[in-house]
Amino acid sequence: MYQKKIEQILDNTLLTHPRLFSSLTDIKNTFDLLCNCYSKDNKLLICGNGGSASDSDHIVGELMKNFAFNRTLPSELKQKLVTTSPHFGQKLSDKLQPALPAISLTSHSALNTAFANDVDPELIFAQQVIGYGGEGDVLMGISTSGNSSNVVYALIAARALGMPTIGLTGKTGGIMKEYCDIVICVEGNDTAEIQELHLPVYHALCKMLEINFFDNQ
Repeated sequence: MYQKKIEQILDNTLLTHPRLFSSLTDIKNTFDLLCNCYSKDNKLLICGNGGSASDSDHIVGELMKNFAFNRTLPSELKQKLVTTSPHFGQKLSDKLQPALPAISLTSHSALNTAFANDVDPELIFAQQVIGYGGEGDVLMGISTSGNSSNVVYALIAARALGMPTIGLTGKTGGIMKEYCDIVICVEGNDTAEIQELHLPVYHALCKMLEINFFDNQ
């Protein structure tokens, strides 16, 4: 049943944004890669600059809490919360939700500014990949040009750690495509159009992942 819902999300996305048809296979492959990541209790790291930094934060927001479908904690964890605190546990049990672990590397201002000032501003994301990442985790790099140096360096660091890598970029793919296992290249003509097409791509992916992991609750 959930497979039909996933196909419907893709169909609706392409109906609304037909220019994404050329990216359909890469979107499906990205979904499969992320399903494999999360099924093995790994996590997703995401980075980008400017509007793509906002997209990184946005994706984390959709994955770490309910987005389009309800999520409920496992009954065993609910009971543990109540047992741990008879006074506060019921509120936690009722309102907390299971998450798909994701970290935006753009939002740690103290770390990023310290590393940029003390070491090298182009390596702020690569440093976090070294710190947070591990084999089986996934890095998604977002760059409309595909040439953002700090994103490229992060992808190289991830590859060195044995992490699968995903690129979300414009039609050429830029330099980053050399360091990505999957590249979603959207058919935008400028930065604004590319960013506008990135949004339905990651919204579709987040909905599909949520269905895959939580729709059978």
